[in-house]
Amino acid sequence: MSEPLILVVDDEIDAQRALIQALKREKYHVEGATSAPEALRKLTEKNYDLIITDIRMERVDGMELMRQVRSRWPNTLVIVMTAFASIDTAIRSIHEGAYDYLSKPYEVDDLRLTVRRALEQSRLVRENLELRQSIVEETDQGVEMIGMSPQMIEVYKMIARVAPTGATVLIEGESGSGKELVARAIHANSERSAFPFIALNCGAVSETLLETEMFGHVKGAFTGASYSKQGMFESANRGTVFLDEISETSPSMQTKLLRVIEEREVQRVGSMERTSVDIRIIAATNRSLRKLVMEGSFREDLFYRLNVVNITVPPLRERIADLPLLFDHFLKRHSRRIGRRVAAHPEVVELLSNHGWPGNVRELENMVERAIALNTSGMLTAADFGEYMTKKEPRSALFSGDLVSLEEIERQYISHVIDRCSGNMSRAAEVLQIDRRTLYRMMERFSNKEASQTVD
Repeated sequence: MSEPLILVVDDEIDAQRALIQALKREKYHVEGATSAPEALRKLTEKNYDLIITDIRMERVDGMELMRQVRSRWPNTLVIVMTAFASIDTAIRSIHEGAYDYLSKPYEVDDLRLTVRRALEQSRLVRENLELRQSIVEETDQGVEMIGMSPQMIEVYKMIARVAPTGATVLIEGESGSGKELVARAIHANSERSAFPFIALNCGAVSETLLETEMFGHVKGAFTGASYSKQGMFESANRGTVFLDEISETSPSMQTKLLRVIEEREVQRVGSMERTSVDIRIIAATNRSLRKLVMEGSFREDLFYRLNVVNITVPPLRERIADLPLLFDHFLKRHSRRIGRRVAAHPEVVELLSNHGWPGNVRELENMVERAIALNTSGMLTAADFGEYMTKKEPRSALFSGDLVSLEEIERQYISHVIDRCSGNMSRAAEVLQIDRRTLYRMMERFSNKEASQTVD
């Protein structure tokens, strides 16, 4: 891997030169720019690992430069600096995507530590880019794993590890988070990739139809069975069966699935014969199977058979750093499909990052497709997204002069830490020096209180 390259942006020549010299003494490769437009031009010519920019500059300030970088080069980290330090500026810069914030005059040790941490994160991201790209993208089947957040990198690692093994996998995650894409990526990178991948949503069909879809039937097995039909397990022989929303199956169906997993044999409806099948099973659920087992609505033995390897797909709100990449991907995909050349104003991604995304990646894709279909100008703006442009309340109310409760200070600071940790709840809990379960309980308490106040 090549040595990291840093770009220093400051319209004060002396300050820029001093910072460049300080970084060169640390053996970094450093270049300079005296304005945001010059920096943007350099970014189109070279790949920089880190940008250090002053905030107050003529024409285009450092905050706007950072927004442009976040929109066009989302993997490039930005550290902002200013001689006019304030809490509001620090929080705003971090909230809008800066990796970190330094005030002038800076301590050399602080600069050295901040730059080293930023470059370490940049290195990890770039190293894992190769891992992500090794997850085969089969566009015709929709296998497109998009995202470079720490949460998604962990998912890529799990896919890479489990794909060649043939082990049964249970994928957990909210609706619309991309569970089927993970299943397809596992199949595509396995020894079974040349054979069928067959998916079935267990919650979308009735139990009677589900049984015939899975196991098939013989002619005359029931009224209307005028021909014999092969079930999905037989059709997927030597390939992979993906059972989506496995939590929606009935107890009797769970018993039959357990038998298939244990014996690798299927019996068509209306037949006494058993047929051997060579299949890999991947299941997915948007509910906690462990909780359903405790409630008695899901078989414990089936749960353990399915949960050999567990992969949890994070919701979009917990990996919001991936939104620029996802937005750009869907913008290009649906522009090509619809046959229109459509671009997006940089403010769009920034504003969309404030949306809660209850429908996750699926909601984002549908929103982009709808906006492109209805747009007539060729340039997507905030007006094309309507309800998705509702802004969050500013997190810096603590410092606006209003008196707030201690609980409100706690809520704002926890939100700030989670933002700084890019939604990584484990890291946020570590910074706050509490365990992750405590953090989730606190967030739930804040959420419940906000909901009750809304009702009141």
